[in-house]
Amino acid sequence: DDQALVRAGLQVVLAAEDGLEAAGEATDGEEAITAARVLRPDVVLLDIQMPNLDGLAAARRILAAENPPKVIMMTTFGSDENLYAALRAGVSGFMLKTSPPEQLVAAIRAAAAGDALIDPAVTTRIISAFAGRTDPDSPPGLAGLADAQLDVVKLVARGLTNRQIGQTLAMPEPEVQATVRGLLEHLGLFDRAQLVVAAYESGLVTPGSTPTK
Repeated sequence: DDQALVRAGLQVVLAAEDGLEAAGEATDGEEAITAARVLRPDVVLLDIQMPNLDGLAAARRILAAENPPKVIMMTTFGSDENLYAALRAGVSGFMLKTSPPEQLVAAIRAAAAGDALIDPAVTTRIISAFAGRTDPDSPPGLAGLADAQLDVVKLVARGLTNRQIGQTLAMPEPEVQATVRGLLEHLGLFDRAQLVVAAYESGLVTPGSTPTK
Protein backbone atom coordinates (compact mmCIF):
# COMPACT_ATOMS: atom_id res chain seq x y z
CA ASP A 1 0.00 0.00 0.00
CA ASP A 2 1.29 3.47 -0.79
CA GLN A 3 -0.22 4.88 2.40
CA ALA A 4 2.05 4.61 5.44
CA LEU A 5 -0.93 4.76 7.80
CA VAL A 6 -2.52 1.72 6.18
CA ARG A 7 0.74 -0.24 6.35
CA ALA A 8 1.18 0.69 10.01
CA GLY A 9 -2.36 -0.45 10.77
CA LEU A 10 -1.74 -3.79 9.07
CA GLN A 11 1.45 -4.24 11.10
CA VAL A 12 -0.54 -3.73 14.31
CA VAL A 13 -3.19 -6.24 13.23
CA LEU A 14 -0.61 -8.88 12.28
CA ALA A 15 1.47 -8.38 15.42
CA ALA A 16 -1.56 -9.21 17.56
CA GLU A 17 -2.22 -12.54 15.82
CA ASP A 18 -0.55 -15.83 16.71
CA GLY A 19 1.03 -17.53 13.73
CA LEU A 20 1.03 -14.41 11.54
CA GLU A 21 4.10 -12.28 10.92
CA ALA A 22 4.74 -9.41 8.53
CA ALA A 23 7.53 -10.37 6.13
CA GLY A 24 8.02 -6.89 4.69
CA GLU A 25 6.39 -3.80 3.19
CA ALA A 26 6.12 -2.24 -0.25
CA THR A 27 4.87 1.17 -1.34
CA ASP A 28 4.01 0.38 -4.96
CA GLY A 29 3.43 -2.53 -7.32
CA GLU A 30 7.01 -2.82 -8.52
CA GLU A 31 8.32 -2.98 -4.95
CA ALA A 32 5.67 -5.58 -4.14
CA ILE A 33 6.84 -7.84 -6.97
CA THR A 34 10.46 -7.58 -5.83
CA ALA A 35 9.54 -8.15 -2.18
CA ALA A 36 7.45 -11.21 -3.06
CA ARG A 37 10.35 -12.69 -5.02
CA VAL A 38 13.00 -11.98 -2.36
CA LEU A 39 11.04 -12.55 0.86
CA ARG A 40 8.92 -15.51 -0.34
CA PRO A 41 5.90 -14.78 1.87
CA ASP A 42 2.96 -17.16 2.08
CA VAL A 43 0.42 -14.39 1.46
CA VAL A 44 0.69 -10.98 -0.18
CA LEU A 45 -1.74 -8.14 0.60
CA LEU A 46 -2.03 -5.67 -2.29
CA ASP A 47 -3.92 -2.40 -2.60
CA ILE A 48 -5.51 -2.36 -6.04
CA GLN A 49 -4.58 1.29 -6.63
CA MET A 50 -0.88 2.12 -6.22
CA PRO A 51 1.65 4.34 -8.02
CA ASN A 52 4.17 3.13 -10.65
CA LEU A 53 2.38 -0.20 -11.06
CA ASP A 54 -1.12 -0.82 -9.77
CA GLY A 55 -2.01 -3.74 -7.56
CA LEU A 56 -3.89 -5.64 -10.26
CA ALA A 57 -0.91 -5.64 -12.62
CA ALA A 58 1.38 -6.54 -9.73
CA ALA A 59 -0.91 -9.42 -8.73
CA ARG A 60 -0.83 -10.85 -12.24
CA ARG A 61 2.97 -10.79 -12.31
CA ILE A 62 3.32 -12.23 -8.81
CA LEU A 63 0.87 -15.05 -9.60
CA ALA A 64 2.66 -15.81 -12.87
CA ALA A 65 5.86 -16.71 -11.02
CA GLU A 66 6.78 -20.28 -10.14
CA ASN A 67 5.20 -21.44 -6.86
CA PRO A 68 3.61 -18.03 -6.22
CA PRO A 69 2.29 -16.86 -2.86
CA LYS A 70 -1.42 -16.36 -2.35
CA VAL A 71 -2.58 -12.83 -3.11
CA ILE A 72 -5.33 -10.87 -1.36
CA MET A 73 -6.45 -7.61 -2.93
CA MET A 74 -7.56 -4.68 -0.77
CA THR A 75 -9.54 -1.67 -1.91
CA THR A 76 -11.35 1.36 -0.59
CA PHE A 77 -13.25 1.53 -3.85
CA GLY A 78 -12.68 0.14 -7.30
CA SER A 79 -14.32 -0.47 -10.63
CA ASP A 80 -16.27 -3.67 -11.11
CA GLU A 81 -14.03 -4.46 -14.08
CA ASN A 82 -10.92 -4.35 -11.89
CA LEU A 83 -12.50 -6.49 -9.18
CA TYR A 84 -13.66 -9.02 -11.75
CA ALA A 85 -10.26 -9.07 -13.45
CA ALA A 86 -8.57 -9.72 -10.10
CA LEU A 87 -10.80 -12.72 -9.43
CA ARG A 88 -10.10 -14.09 -12.88
CA ALA A 89 -6.37 -13.58 -12.29
CA GLY A 90 -6.61 -15.99 -9.38
CA VAL A 91 -6.41 -13.87 -6.25
CA SER A 92 -7.33 -15.71 -3.05
CA GLY A 93 -9.28 -12.89 -1.48
CA PHE A 94 -10.70 -9.45 -2.05
CA MET A 95 -11.29 -7.27 0.99
CA LEU A 96 -12.57 -3.77 1.54
CA LYS A 97 -10.21 -1.64 3.63
CA THR A 98 -13.19 -0.80 5.82
CA SER A 99 -13.59 -4.47 6.78
CA PRO A 100 -12.97 -5.22 10.47
CA PRO A 101 -9.52 -6.57 11.38
CA GLU A 102 -10.90 -10.02 12.22
CA GLN A 103 -12.27 -10.36 8.68
CA LEU A 104 -8.90 -9.48 7.18
CA VAL A 105 -7.20 -11.99 9.47
CA ALA A 106 -9.74 -14.63 8.44
CA ALA A 107 -8.98 -13.88 4.79
CA ILE A 108 -5.23 -14.28 5.37
CA ARG A 109 -5.67 -17.57 7.19
CA ALA A 110 -8.10 -18.83 4.54
CA ALA A 111 -5.69 -17.97 1.74
CA ALA A 112 -2.78 -19.64 3.51
CA ALA A 113 -4.93 -22.77 3.93
CA GLY A 114 -5.81 -22.86 0.24
CA ASP A 115 -9.29 -21.36 0.58
CA ALA A 116 -10.53 -18.02 -0.72
CA LEU A 117 -12.39 -15.39 1.27
CA ILE A 118 -13.93 -12.47 -0.57
CA ASP A 119 -15.81 -9.67 1.14
CA PRO A 120 -19.56 -10.44 0.78
CA ALA A 121 -20.31 -6.89 -0.37
CA VAL A 122 -17.74 -7.22 -3.15
CA THR A 123 -18.94 -10.70 -4.11
CA THR A 124 -22.56 -9.58 -4.45
CA ARG A 125 -21.59 -6.66 -6.66
CA ILE A 126 -19.38 -8.78 -8.90
CA ILE A 127 -21.95 -11.55 -9.29
CA SER A 128 -24.71 -9.11 -10.17
CA ALA A 129 -22.56 -7.34 -12.75
CA PHE A 130 -20.89 -10.27 -14.48
CA ALA A 131 -22.79 -13.53 -13.91
CA GLY A 132 -23.49 -15.32 -17.18
CA ARG A 133 -21.59 -12.93 -19.42
CA THR A 134 -19.35 -14.37 -22.10
CA ASP A 135 -15.66 -13.56 -22.19
CA PRO A 136 -13.19 -15.00 -24.72
CA ASP A 137 -10.53 -15.18 -22.00
CA SER A 138 -12.77 -16.77 -19.39
CA PRO A 139 -11.93 -20.10 -17.74
CA PRO A 140 -13.15 -23.21 -19.57
CA GLY A 141 -16.71 -24.43 -19.20
CA LEU A 142 -17.73 -27.06 -16.68
CA ALA A 143 -19.33 -29.52 -19.11
CA GLY A 144 -18.40 -33.12 -18.47
CA LEU A 145 -17.98 -32.85 -14.70
CA ALA A 146 -19.77 -35.43 -12.55
CA ASP A 147 -22.71 -34.34 -10.41
CA ALA A 148 -20.66 -34.78 -7.24
CA GLN A 149 -17.98 -32.51 -8.65
CA LEU A 150 -20.56 -29.91 -9.67
CA ASP A 151 -21.98 -29.95 -6.14
CA VAL A 152 -18.55 -29.05 -4.81
CA VAL A 153 -18.13 -26.30 -7.43
CA LYS A 154 -21.48 -24.78 -6.44
CA LEU A 155 -20.48 -24.59 -2.80
CA VAL A 156 -17.04 -23.20 -3.61
CA ALA A 157 -18.83 -20.52 -5.65
CA ARG A 158 -20.93 -19.69 -2.61
CA GLY A 159 -17.79 -18.97 -0.60
CA LEU A 160 -17.84 -22.04 1.64
CA THR A 161 -14.55 -23.32 3.04
CA ASN A 162 -13.46 -26.93 2.59
CA ARG A 163 -14.67 -27.74 6.09
CA GLN A 164 -18.09 -26.19 5.45
CA ILE A 165 -18.39 -28.01 2.13
CA GLY A 166 -17.54 -31.27 3.86
CA GLN A 167 -20.20 -30.66 6.50
CA THR A 168 -22.79 -29.80 3.83
CA LEU A 169 -22.07 -32.81 1.61
CA ALA A 170 -21.11 -35.25 4.37
CA MET A 171 -17.60 -35.59 2.97
CA PRO A 172 -14.33 -35.73 4.94
CA GLU A 173 -12.46 -32.45 4.65
CA PRO A 174 -9.39 -34.10 3.04
CA GLU A 175 -11.67 -35.55 0.35
CA VAL A 176 -13.11 -32.08 -0.32
CA GLN A 177 -9.60 -30.66 -0.56
CA ALA A 178 -8.58 -33.39 -3.01
CA THR A 179 -11.72 -32.83 -5.08
CA VAL A 180 -11.10 -29.08 -5.33
CA ARG A 181 -7.46 -29.70 -6.27
CA GLY A 182 -8.54 -32.17 -8.94
CA LEU A 183 -11.07 -29.69 -10.35
CA LEU A 184 -8.42 -26.98 -10.61
CA GLU A 185 -6.04 -29.35 -12.40
CA HIS A 186 -8.77 -30.62 -14.74
CA LEU A 187 -9.85 -27.10 -15.70
CA GLY A 188 -6.35 -25.66 -15.93
CA LEU A 189 -6.90 -23.24 -13.06
CA PHE A 190 -4.58 -22.56 -10.12
CA ASP A 191 -6.83 -20.94 -7.51
CA ARG A 192 -10.32 -21.59 -6.23
CA ALA A 193 -11.30 -17.96 -6.85
CA GLN A 194 -11.00 -18.75 -10.56
CA LEU A 195 -13.30 -21.71 -9.96
CA VAL A 196 -15.85 -19.30 -8.49
CA VAL A 197 -15.70 -17.16 -11.62
CA ALA A 198 -16.04 -20.22 -13.86
CA ALA A 199 -19.14 -21.31 -11.95
CA TYR A 200 -20.88 -17.99 -12.51
CA GLU A 201 -19.70 -17.49 -16.09
CA SER A 202 -20.93 -20.96 -17.07
CA GLY A 203 -24.33 -20.36 -15.48
CA LEU A 204 -23.90 -23.24 -13.01
CA VAL A 205 -24.58 -20.76 -10.23
CA THR A 206 -26.66 -17.62 -10.64
CA PRO A 207 -27.27 -14.64 -8.35
CA GLY A 208 -29.93 -15.45 -5.80
CA SER A 209 -30.01 -19.19 -6.43
CA THR A 210 -30.14 -21.52 -3.45
CA PRO A 211 -26.90 -23.27 -2.48
CA THR A 212 -26.74 -27.06 -2.72
CA LYS A 213 -27.85 -28.82 0.48
